[in-house]
Amino acid sequence: MKKDIRYLHTKKQRHEPITVLTCYDYPTACLQEKAGIDIIFVGDSVGTNILGYQSETEVTMADMLHHLKAVRRGVTDAYLLVDLPFAADRKPAQAVTNANLFVSHGADGVKLEGGIEKVPIIAALTEAGIETCAHIGHNPQIHGTKAATHGKTVAKAKQLIKAAGALTEAGAKLIVLEKITEEVSQLITESVSIPTIGIGAGRFCDGQVLVINDILGIGPAFKHAKRYQEYGSLTFEAICRYKEEVEGGDFPIDANVAHIAPDKLARVRKWLQLPESSVSNQRHPARQ
Repeated sequence: MKKDIRYLHTKKQRHEPITVLTCYDYPTACLQEKAGIDIIFVGDSVGTNILGYQSETEVTMADMLHHLKAVRRGVTDAYLLVDLPFAADRKPAQAVTNANLFVSHGADGVKLEGGIEKVPIIAALTEAGIETCAHIGHNPQIHGTKAATHGKTVAKAKQLIKAAGALTEAGAKLIVLEKITEEVSQLITESVSIPTIGIGAGRFCDGQVLVINDILGIGPAFKHAKRYQEYGSLTFEAICRYKEEVEGGDFPIDANVAHIAPDKLARVRKWLQLPESSVSNQRHPARQ
């Protein structure tokens, strides 16, 4: 069953947690789809996690479109969300044009960062029939990679709550709460009709999102994320073993190769005018 925005809103109403993970490639999309992840999210974090950029602000529309296409090929039922990259949503018309490009390549919805100042953008996207996810609290495109917790003061808490309400009224269908105090995140979740998706925002959001690299143990550890696997160290170990076996002559062995029938080999050798007693030039003939 294809998961649409109605499905996600129903999960909020039933108090059923929504699962979200970032995804940047086809094989990972297939695994997330098989696992039943609700929202597969092509985030602009692809820049720092995959492309080697110093910050998300370097990510382009071309980058996002490339990875969206790859992920789309692995998604069947999940809701496919994609980030509008830095500076792709400065004006309403620009945001609509860029969002429509993503939708035309299979995205179910787009996400954009920013607070109450993004109300006109979300209103324009909504009017154009594009499902939009807002994102408040820590915004990497705005605040940089060094994250600080938001909502620690009365003034900041009020600002976040007002922004969430305004973005919802403008037509946002989902909202990400990043690095916001748990108590304020709970107040927002209880005050808006749309699902809240938390990252470092506590236990009371309607759903949770993490970066796929963080749960796999690729790169540094973060307080808000749980490492479910040590992919980085396991992969490094496998690479080292491969290098050692190739250099030591232990790979490939006979089980890894294919052979031509002896009579056919003899005919080829005769065609090459090689003597029948000639020994083939094997690097490690004794290792089988």
